[in-house]
Amino acid sequence: MKPAFVLHEHWRPRHHFDLRLEENGVLRSWAVPRGLPPDAKGNRLAVAVPDHALDHLAYEDDTKKVADTGWWEEHDRTDKRILFTLHGRTESVRYALIRTDRDWLLHRTREQPDQAARN
Repeated sequence: MKPAFVLHEHWRPRHHFDLRLEENGVLRSWAVPRGLPPDAKGNRLAVAVPDHALDHLAYEDDTKKVADTGWWEEHDRTDKRILFTLHGRTESVRYALIRTDRDWLLHRTREQPDQAARN
């Protein structure tokens, strides 16, 4: 079974997004204050937050909505970087999570997957 992901749009305590990747029976999670980067020109801060239970894949409430969901595929991993593709509802996008001294940076890679091969 392919590991799931969910991107929550969250309005508390202030507007941000939560990226959650299924791994080892939990959802590894990052708060992304400005959302996923739309292109490869800039990075977005991603702050690691505590893991969430898998029931958060479809969780919504008055302050949290599912912005996208699907499965994710890991391409490469080191202690300082995770290279992966999110296969969402409408498109597949490749990102890198890059560890800094304190947090992470989320980067949309220049090379992107072929959309015809997304399933």
